[in-house]
Amino acid sequence: MKTCIFKFICTLAFLLAVPSAHAQSAFETPGEHLIILDADSGEILFEKAARTPMVPASMTKIMTASIVFERVQAGQLSLDDEFIVSENAWRRGGVSSGSSTMFLEPGSSVSVGDLLYGVIVQSGNDACIVLAEGIAGSEASFAILMNAKAKELGLDSANFLNATGWPDEGHVISAYDLARLAVYTLKTYPEFYKIYALENYSWNGITQPNRNPLMLAGFEGADGLKTGYSEASQYGFVGAALREGQRRIFVVNGLSSKALRRSESLRIMTAAFREFKSYKLFDAGDTVGVARVFMGKSPDVALVVKDDIHKGLHLTERKDMKVEIRYKSPVPAPIISGAHIADLVISAPGRDDKTVPLYAKTDVARKSIFGRIVAAALGKIRGE
Repeated sequence: MKTCIFKFICTLAFLLAVPSAHAQSAFETPGEHLIILDADSGEILFEKAARTPMVPASMTKIMTASIVFERVQAGQLSLDDEFIVSENAWRRGGVSSGSSTMFLEPGSSVSVGDLLYGVIVQSGNDACIVLAEGIAGSEASFAILMNAKAKELGLDSANFLNATGWPDEGHVISAYDLARLAVYTLKTYPEFYKIYALENYSWNGITQPNRNPLMLAGFEGADGLKTGYSEASQYGFVGAALREGQRRIFVVNGLSSKALRRSESLRIMTAAFREFKSYKLFDAGDTVGVARVFMGKSPDVALVVKDDIHKGLHLTERKDMKVEIRYKSPVPAPIISGAHIADLVISAPGRDDKTVPLYAKTDVARKSIFGRIVAAALGKIRGE
């Protein structure tokens, strides 16, 4: 395998200019798990134990709400439909449960719309159970729907056992997959996503504030998503904000106190906008280099990317980023346009390499028999 590094790296020099001396040299967090995403490009800006399954606690409710959004959007359910509050929902998620509650009354009928507000703004466990029972018959059956959706979305770390996030051994999802679920929610259900930005909601004469620490602190552009806490998970938060057309999402978990969750959430989101950037390196269809061809009518073939290529980095990492083209050289002809014949490898210190497939831009026919004989003879003369 021969690694080829092409001159196009020089064209990236402007993008990778040495950052200001004021830029921080590193980013750390006391949280056990953290991921920061640029939602538009999908680029990971920072991660710490983000692929390890973790206990999500009430951050589970993002999936619970998403299942409801999907059915309403498909016309299978209406926001005006009403579900009855069962004894089970009241006992396990109501006032007597000692957990987050919407203060639903047993035996009462509540609309799907109100229950969604109770889930998202008030983090009501009773509202989650009522929705689960109303849609699937039981919370266990609803969890099957949650897992089916997770599988559909490729959230391979997810294993949901209930709709609330109440402690249940084996109920897990990674920070990475939780962040991807948040991106899916805001992009697929923009009208419903607005509920996450409500400052408070009242039910049964009781007004409860949104627990979002960014919103409580007045962070500009904050509009989602969900906090979580249990003894097993400690304090966590899925945060989202939009500033000047840029959308950032992060998931942090394993913080030791509510106060630390608030201060750390502010610090993380501030850094997400100020210290990290998703750099666009190539547009879809760009030619990024060439590969040598063996016994082809052309001595080389252009290499192109099929999609836009981004790389998320901390400002201090830009100058150390490297871009390489790797392939087994030379590539034997014939070559068909669109064939995957090389890889673009983007690396930065302390980061996993990002590998992007490169494709042949054009066909390259094989030389005629006579041409191959001549080329072989010339190769021997040159010692190739």
